[in-house]
Amino acid sequence: MLNVTDYPWLSVYGFGAHIKSTQRKLIIQHKGQVEEYPLESVKHLLLVGGHNFNSTTVAHLLKNGSCISFFEPDGTPVGIVQQFGPVKDENLLNLQQNCSRHRFALSLAQSSLKSRLFAIERMQELQKRGLFYEGESEFLQKSLEEISFLIKIDEIRRLHRLTTDMYYEIMSRSLSPDSGFRRRTPRPHNDPVNAMLSFGYSMLFGNCCVAVTGAGLNPDFGLMSDGKGSLVYDLIEPLKIEMIDEPVFTVARDLLKKADFEQTPSRCLLSDEMMKKLINIFQTTLDNKKIDSQVYNFYTSLKNGSDFKVMY
Repeated sequence: MLNVTDYPWLSVYGFGAHIKSTQRKLIIQHKGQVEEYPLESVKHLLLVGGHNFNSTTVAHLLKNGSCISFFEPDGTPVGIVQQFGPVKDENLLNLQQNCSRHRFALSLAQSSLKSRLFAIERMQELQKRGLFYEGESEFLQKSLEEISFLIKIDEIRRLHRLTTDMYYEIMSRSLSPDSGFRRRTPRPHNDPVNAMLSFGYSMLFGNCCVAVTGAGLNPDFGLMSDGKGSLVYDLIEPLKIEMIDEPVFTVARDLLKKADFEQTPSRCLLSDEMMKKLINIFQTTLDNKKIDSQVYNFYTSLKNGSDFKVMY
């Protein structure tokens, strides 16, 4: 439920938490557990789902300079309560808008490819057979070496897109042809594996959006990509493999049944039972501490000009 100690924001996930406060402490009760935090340490309280708290607690937080943000259970932002007057860190936003995107994009692209190569290796060991076609492994390893020499963001994007497409095609060979999965496709999806991947990525996006909001970053100022939510999409890219891809491929290989999805002429729909099963799985594999670390590492790198240590 709770996610703080090392970061200036506190995330409360789920439903039914009772949030109270004294003049100095924030107190959160949930399922028989009680957590207490010094008010001055909670710069941003992020409430995901449905919880109970009173106006006195709101006042205590605001007096200490805290913000309170509200999110739907899937991480969709709803609104924010903050002190009267401008409180945004304009210096941080300027740093983000004017930063050297190139160095961050390089780190993200390299880490994403490393993570995908490790995933292919683990799948080969698990199935005790090779998944690469001739020349694919060499190409991906060479691409990993070449990324650091790329000069333009567009070059990084193109190579990242190419190696990512290859990864999905290689991983598809670990599944039965009956799954219908050959490669990653845009929405609407026609096979259950793509549908499960997209559902998982949406949950990961929501959790990372919470942390990005907590850090006071603009989610629309991307590093490798542009557009709405682009920073969030970039930061989750190296995290997808362990948190979403591997559990989805496990479900597709070992648990997926015809009753778990319905294919229409235009799309594939997952059953309610499969959606519940995936939610339970992703609640285990989504590592909010690692997500917070990813965001905080970017935040400190931006503020201090230090190296960006990418989690994957």
